[in-house]
Amino acid sequence: MDTLKVGDKVPSFSAIDQDNNTINLSDYQGKKLVVFFYPKASTPGCTAEACNLRDNYAELQAQGYELLGVSADSAKRQSNFRNKYEFPFPLLADEDRTVIEAFGVWGPKSFMGKKYDGIHRMTFIINGEGVVEKVIEKVKTKDHAAQILEGV
Repeated sequence: MDTLKVGDKVPSFSAIDQDNNTINLSDYQGKKLVVFFYPKASTPGCTAEACNLRDNYAELQAQGYELLGVSADSAKRQSNFRNKYEFPFPLLADEDRTVIEAFGVWGPKSFMGKKYDGIHRMTFIINGEGVVEKVIEKVKTKDHAAQILEGV
């Protein structure tokens, strides 16, 4: 896996969100952006992570952060996930893995002895110039907002 690191410029990207709107990296120019990657919508860990970010969204926004969730799920699955849990941030339906590959979060994983390729749960904090300021590799799903806000 060739994951983006602190100091790397994020490659320009476009992807559709849960409502089939096109979201571009350039939409967030001049803003602090949190891009969190999760393996699959509506699974226990992903739900805990996204709900923790939802519950702390006002604090994240108060610190100037915008949020984007990304997985390889379909727009319909992302829409169902967002609507069920009332997330106030967009979820990208990156079915062709353009954004996932750009950040380098697709790679070998193992679960219960089975090896496969998939999305690694990681979060990137990007400054207003599109440069990675922080990478969270070991995401605490139930306390993720605190990880993002550490050192702010």
